[in-house]
Amino acid sequence: MFTYIVHRMLIMIPTLLAISVLVFIIIQLPPGDYLSNQIQELKAQGETAALEKIEFLREQYGLDRPMVQQYAVWVGIWPGNNGFEGLLQGNLGYSFEYNLPVGDVVGDRLFLSFLVSFTTIIFTWIVSFPIGVYSATHQYSIGDHSLTFLGFIGLATPNFLLALVLLYYANVTFGTSIGGLMDPQYLEEPWSFAKLMSVLEHLWIPVVVIGTSGTAGMIRRLRANLLDELQKQYVTTGRAKGLHPFKVLMKYPLRMALNPFIADIGNMLPQVISGAAIVSVVLSLPTTGPMLVEALRSQDQYLAGSFLMFLAALTVVGMFLSDLALAMLDPRIRLTGGSR
Repeated sequence: MFTYIVHRMLIMIPTLLAISVLVFIIIQLPPGDYLSNQIQELKAQGETAALEKIEFLREQYGLDRPMVQQYAVWVGIWPGNNGFEGLLQGNLGYSFEYNLPVGDVVGDRLFLSFLVSFTTIIFTWIVSFPIGVYSATHQYSIGDHSLTFLGFIGLATPNFLLALVLLYYANVTFGTSIGGLMDPQYLEEPWSFAKLMSVLEHLWIPVVVIGTSGTAGMIRRLRANLLDELQKQYVTTGRAKGLHPFKVLMKYPLRMALNPFIADIGNMLPQVISGAAIVSVVLSLPTTGPMLVEALRSQDQYLAGSFLMFLAALTVVGMFLSDLALAMLDPRIRLTGGSR
């Protein structure tokens, strides 16, 4: 186990390095950058005072250097004008659009992104787990066909369309303000009980919208896995010995069928931070999803690149944790090669 952990952690280093190269190249593919676009706009407007500041920022952050040096400065393996201050030193860079350090821009949105995504994950598990077990243990019953039909509807319905329908329904039925995660009067206010209740009033809409497709997919996977386990010989043997059906189900089949839940840990960590970008734009949620979309659109390279690297690191760590959890849950999974 220790050797496997060390081996996987060593593999993470070249993996993240390769991802950083790809992220930087993709962000650099469109012509120009944020500052060059700003220069063109200022020249068109006839303003010259702000051009000196833009040229200073270009020199300060190394945007006037060759691409290889820009990458090295961003990562932190080449000295910039402030010395070695890149990703390896914990410096995510500077957001030109927000005129703030990337850490400050992302930090303001992390809590709400975490709140929406974590609640969605809990909602997905609570709904999909009992439905998947029921569908597998009552195969081809009326309930199984009905739940399967609802699952297909959940998979086929576009999230943005469901978001618009629920926004209208919440506004007409409950008087909930359209868009956002709280009423407008609480946007700049400090946290209080009234603000928390306003967040909870708005929270159920994005949770249901984002969780619908994930719940439908999880139900199908859990049902298929559990049906496969229930048809194996050890289950037949347990029933022949007179074990209670509930005990037969809980002892091993359900445990083995939980693999997709555990495997999803690898995707959960980045999802908790990134959120659903399209749904967040439709619902006007102040989360990191719309921020990333806008950063990519405006070529705010430090904000987009650093945040994408943050998500990549969470994905790599999440996959590592899910592999360890799967090995602990399912004795058939070996972390080392060979067999006894």
